[in-house]
Formats: sequence, C-alpha cells, structure tokens
Amino acid sequence: MAIRLGEIAPDFKAETTEGTIEFHRYLGNGWGVLFSHPADFTPVCTTELGAVARLRAEFDKRNTKVLALSVDPLESHRQWIGDINETQQTEVNFPIIADPDFKVAKLYDMVHPEISDKFTVRSVFVIGPDKKVKLTITYPAATGRNFDEILRVIDSLQLTANYSVATPANWKPGEDVIITAAVKDEEIPARFPKGHNRVKPYLRTTPQPNLN
Repeated sequence: MAIRLGEIAPDFKAETTEGTIEFHRYLGNGWGVLFSHPADFTPVCTTELGAVARLRAEFDKRNTKVLALSVDPLESHRQWIGDINETQQTEVNFPIIADPDFKVAKLYDMVHPEISDKFTVRSVFVIGPDKKVKLTITYPAATGRNFDEILRVIDSLQLTANYSVATPANWKPGEDVIITAAVKDEEIPARFPKGHNRVKPYLRTTPQPNLN
C-alpha cells in the first residue's frame, strides 16, 4: 500500500554500510530523507549518490539525515562505493541500506511491478521530526533526481512548519512567502511585523519571516 503524506513513516531495522540502524532512532529529533535506487553499479545511481555526498553539509545545515537504499547486498554496496568515490570525486558519507530481501522496499512501496518486480524505482521520502511523511516523489529509473530541488523543498517544509505561511511557485529561500488563509487581516501586523502586500483578499505576501 502506498504511503500517504501525513502518515507515520514505517520504522525498520536494517544493515547499512555504516552498521545496523533502527530508522526512527537514527533520525532522532531531526528530519530525514530516505531514497531508493534500482540497483548497484548503475550509471544514474552512481551520479546521484555522488551528488548527495557533495551536498552533505547542506543537509546537515537543515538538521536532515540522508539514507540511500538498494536491494543489493552489503558487500556489493561497499564495492560500489569505491566506484562512486572515484568517478564522482567525492567520499560517500551517509549510510546505504542493504535490502536484499526487499523488506524495506516493500514496506515503503518502492517496487512497482508494472515497471519491474526486481528493482526499486527512484523513490524519495522526506520525514519530519514527528516521524510523519512530509513529501513523496517517485522518479522513473532513467531520470536522475534533482537534489537541489529536494533541499529547496526541505527549506519550504521547515519554514511552513513553524510559521503560518506557504511558499509560492518556484520559491527560493529569501523570497517572499504567502500568508495562509487562517491568518486574519487584523492579525497580520503582529504576526508579520516586516509588513505585507495584499495582492488579493486571498493572496497576501510577506518577507520570509525567519530571516533577519
């Protein structure tokens, strides 16, 4: 069954390239990104894991842990890491889950039989500190993910979790945001002292509230 937004992310115990983890305990009080790959030693996956390794500091800034998953065994992962480090000129610095029995893949509905019953698709799950799923994205096997976009989404999720705002189309950190409908006009000056722009009664914008 597909995992829906707002549901508790299923917990699991798994072997990884950095030892045994219990997923919820591993995430602690922070955010998490769990993303799957069709198989080891595949070209698109190699570039993706390299991209995430290079962005590790950006995930750390957002108090976000990343975990990759492939249904290949642990020894295969370890050999593959050598290729990733060599070809992507980086060092893999996050766990890769070994899931040869498809336990986690099936738990998270990462295997789509219409595509293949042997490989996981490129699934992405962003999980909040409350262990609830905040975002799901599924890419086809031939399309590499844009991890800059995943970071942008995390920025939006973290901002909107703490303020009564929404982010507009193509929003980037530092740009104006939308005041949600739950905030009455008369409440705006106290809650958003930086000021606001009333474009329409239902469209009110304000500078990003968590920036100085």
